[in-house]
Amino acid sequence: MANEERRPPGRPPGAVGGSTMAEEPGLRPKLSGAQLEVLGRYGTQEEISQGEVLFSEGGANGDFLVVLGGTVDVIERFGRECAAVVMSYGPSEFMGELGLVTGQRTYFTGVATSAGSVLRIRSPDLRDILDEEPALSELILRAFLLRRTRLRVQGSGLTLVGSRFDPETRRLLGVLARNRVSSRWLELESAPEAEAILQRFGVHHDELPLVVAPNDVLLRKPSNRELLEALGLAGEHHSAEEEGEVCDLLVIGGGPAGLAAAVYGASEGMATTLAEESALGGQAGTSSRIENYLGFPAGLSGDELTARAALQARKFGVRMKGVASAAALTSSEDVHQVRFEDGEVVRARAVIIATGAHYNRLPLEGLERFEGVGVYYAATLMEAQACAGGSVVIVGGGNSAGQAALYLTRSASRVHLVVRRENLAETMSRYLIDQIEKHPNLTVHSKTEVTGLLGEDRLTGVTLRNGSEAAPSPLEVCGLFVFIGAAPCTAWLAGQLAEDKNGFLLTGDDVPPASVETGHEPLLLETSRPGIFCVGDARSRSVKRVAAAIGEGSMAVRLVFDRFQAAGLSTPSLPVSTATPA
Repeated sequence: MANEERRPPGRPPGAVGGSTMAEEPGLRPKLSGAQLEVLGRYGTQEEISQGEVLFSEGGANGDFLVVLGGTVDVIERFGRECAAVVMSYGPSEFMGELGLVTGQRTYFTGVATSAGSVLRIRSPDLRDILDEEPALSELILRAFLLRRTRLRVQGSGLTLVGSRFDPETRRLLGVLARNRVSSRWLELESAPEAEAILQRFGVHHDELPLVVAPNDVLLRKPSNRELLEALGLAGEHHSAEEEGEVCDLLVIGGGPAGLAAAVYGASEGMATTLAEESALGGQAGTSSRIENYLGFPAGLSGDELTARAALQARKFGVRMKGVASAAALTSSEDVHQVRFEDGEVVRARAVIIATGAHYNRLPLEGLERFEGVGVYYAATLMEAQACAGGSVVIVGGGNSAGQAALYLTRSASRVHLVVRRENLAETMSRYLIDQIEKHPNLTVHSKTEVTGLLGEDRLTGVTLRNGSEAAPSPLEVCGLFVFIGAAPCTAWLAGQLAEDKNGFLLTGDDVPPASVETGHEPLLLETSRPGIFCVGDARSRSVKRVAAAIGEGSMAVRLVFDRFQAAGLSTPSLPVSTATPA
């Protein structure tokens, strides 16, 4: 009996250990009798037997399951020696996490550990619940978000094996972080498990980085699309036959402005396509806490904002096109055509550009060498874990820098905020300044610049020069976070639309009369070409705030209707996606 696997009574073979998730309020809520009665109207009750598999690793994360009787374990790597129980559920508890909303494939297997029954609710019906039952919607979404966060902290899910010095590894880490994918990174240089995995699967070092996806599917040096397709997150791709169709509205960019435009457009009856290059939510999606958004006095995370907005978009029938980088724009009478780098061409009667901006880089020698291994442009869970216990420096005086500074105080021993100005009041919201000034582990260095980077294989420090000092002084840190302004993501337009001197698109009255095409008078958020609008950070003189971006996205949809009417086109009170090309 010494070699026999030890497990709790009723637990199936292949599952070892207890739940790796500590209890947390809202993580595993108990449903009331009234709530179970409401859910019962949307699903079908099924009897389950001990050892029965209810869902499997690698499958579509489609059904919402409520345990009515008996118990169910959710198991990672089921059937293998390294199997572990992620969570155990009992009567009146529901299973699932954020993947049920995003469509991501599941990492886990659900196995009944005792006989009983479950309520199975299909994915379309779950969306109806989240739309029509506000109290249940709040309860379910909150649990899903908490579970996803916990999984990411634990490193459950897929495994990435790669060198910290490899740009391709850093690229994949960025994709996983921006898409809020639960994963664990095994550094080739420091994690003993890394070599064990390579030997197990017979993978050579020149095939790295390696991603071990659900069901031990191996992805060697995957592209962004290959990785997200394997996880079920690449969105929809139209066939060649479908590309001839004309939709009412194409929104390019899935940050807050783009998501708002897609939601409002589709809710008003427009056949709407939303194309996003990397991850829904944009820069706001990586924010740990947005505290000045109206109606959320306790703040909300970028994760939560993005999940709720994406759910709304899907509810109204928005076609989501993922890993979609716009490559070229052409226009003919009343129809615009956008070609994407994956080869697909989308034709639309109106286009809203919400491609945002990317952060500028510091002009420092050796910067590229440390990017991803000490130099970062976002403060997500991944970067916070990489710098845990050490000191970090943040460069920037805007809200993004302030939010990152406060977030990193949770894991870093000391946070240094470096700003070129004399104080933060000119560029940062007062609520953030107040928190920064009160925080005991946060130091502000005003009228200061980073002048150099220290370290060999990874960042160990920076040099700072204060305006009043003759020579720079060293500061020992393990992470440098850069938030120093942004450049617009508009190069793909090849200068076809009027821009300001920095490349941001001009709209409304800011468009020079000489740049206006076909003699039309641009509407408030309309560019120099009729029917093409710009919202959010890619627009000249935009307000860099989440609420402003959302407002612009929704306002642009109203202006699209106005443009249709001014051009004598029928408004999309009825679907027009089958209209013939002009």
